[in-house]
Amino acid sequence: MSKLGTIVYLVYYRIIERRDSTWYFTKGEPFVNLFNAPWLSQSDLFATFGISMKQAANELRQINGGKLGFYIADIKEQKYYYCGSEWSDVKAKLLELGIGRPDPMEV
Repeated sequence: MSKLGTIVYLVYYRIIERRDSTWYFTKGEPFVNLFNAPWLSQSDLFATFGISMKQAANELRQINGGKLGFYIADIKEQKYYYCGSEWSDVKAKLLELGIGRPDPMEV
């Protein structure tokens, strides 16, 4: 993931990529862990918010017919978004959702 660039987002937002006929759930690295809480596995994290990874994939499949590219799953609110086919589309969608801010070095 580092070759694509760094994105900072809340733990309940999951970035998922559709390649070929498979959903790839990205695993990020913690940026801040103020309470020193243990890092959960992907499936445990999804279960914490009352959904499974398979259920999320089924919801994502309904967006654009499961088109190839990047998606965001807000597993807290159970909302799903198609970003586009490029990594920069993920950053743009997160900004649209009010997460992050434009990099002044890229403007």
